[in-house]
Amino acid sequence: MENQHYYTETPTAQHDEHTWHFTLFKHDLSFTTDAGVFSRQTVDFGTRTMLENFKTKDLPNGPILDLGAGYGPVAISLAKQLPKRQFVAAEINQRAIGLIERNAQANQVADQIKVVQSDQYSNVDGKFAAILTNPPVRAGKSVVSGMLTQAIDHLVRNGTLTVVLQKKQGAPSAKKLMEDTFGNVQVLAKNKGYYILESRRMD
Repeated sequence: MENQHYYTETPTAQHDEHTWHFTLFKHDLSFTTDAGVFSRQTVDFGTRTMLENFKTKDLPNGPILDLGAGYGPVAISLAKQLPKRQFVAAEINQRAIGLIERNAQANQVADQIKVVQSDQYSNVDGKFAAILTNPPVRAGKSVVSGMLTQAIDHLVRNGTLTVVLQKKQGAPSAKKLMEDTFGNVQVLAKNKGYYILESRRMD
């Protein structure tokens, strides 16, 4: 399956590009995807649920980080919705990096999105008003845990971490980890086994 190796720097799957349209926040968006990237045939249900429940109001000033951005649907749709915000799309997968850049251009938001190749936060600079992630559960618990616990160091005061995870793939333990790290956690939504979790940096 393609999802077994999308969390890798250099996917080896034979290229198989497709371009398709999808509506997010009432914006008709165009995405080009390829083999070796996550959920390449549609914007997956978990990501859509996270976007639907992400609180864009009352965010502090600062850019927004899409961590593990895939081909870019989170950063690109939010850039359309929040034209005054800057974004960083961070992704380990080189093939996905190229797709984010192309998709940002195709949807006229390239000037809002800085694309960086990064294993978790390794190449991510600065602090953010919000971090959103649909973490790569197949990469293992240590990767997912690192993405959640290290987020606090990359958020401004009152900045939020928003995460989507399935119950069967560790949402309850992630909820406890976020509570332990931030001192707070909210379940913004539960839908078809997916949990949308949010923690806020308070200090």
